[in-house]
Amino acid sequence: MTDLFEREGVSGVLHRPAGDPVGALLLAHGAGGNRDAKMLQRAATEFAGHGLLVLRYDLPFRQRRPKGPPSPSTAGGDREGIAAAAAAVRELCSGPIILGGHSYGGRQSTMLAAEHPESCDGLMLFSYPLHPPGKPEKARTAHLPDLRVPCVFVHGTRDPFGTPEEMRAALELVPTPTRLVLVEGTGHDLAPDKSAAAPLAVEAAADLFGF
Repeated sequence: MTDLFEREGVSGVLHRPAGDPVGALLLAHGAGGNRDAKMLQRAATEFAGHGLLVLRYDLPFRQRRPKGPPSPSTAGGDREGIAAAAAAVRELCSGPIILGGHSYGGRQSTMLAAEHPESCDGLMLFSYPLHPPGKPEKARTAHLPDLRVPCVFVHGTRDPFGTPEEMRAALELVPTPTRLVLVEGTGHDLAPDKSAAAPLAVEAAADLFGF
């Protein structure tokens, strides 16, 4: 069952499990997408089917305008939006809170978790943008050693934002338990209608987070 979810500063779609939720998952979209991105919809359906309350939501930059990428100058505001969404969902669920999403949304979730470890109990990251395509020297890894929660990374083997080898090296920087799920033959979008990215994510998350 899905419902529109609107709170001050939070706008999304809530996927409710059949019974009492065992935890909650918040999914933020990538730089070019919104809460209706196919990867988020597939993941939300899969995780709700395994007992989690799932919110897929629009980040503040997307609430301000329907198209266009975020500005680096407003990334802090997007993290505030993630924190607001987590606080709103905590009122609905007593179980663990897992933050994450696709690409930019997942990256900002990791940065919030590094800055404020109390903000979540885990991270679920689809296509983490390790570096801009073709620019591996601009790695977005400085905050990874500050993470204090378990993390699942789901990544396409053809993702130009990071090779499998680069992802493995990046995960070694994270001091908490991690899982790297490689989705063969997929790029940055993870081909959610054709690949097993969503069920593989649930399998890894259930193993790591214990739901």
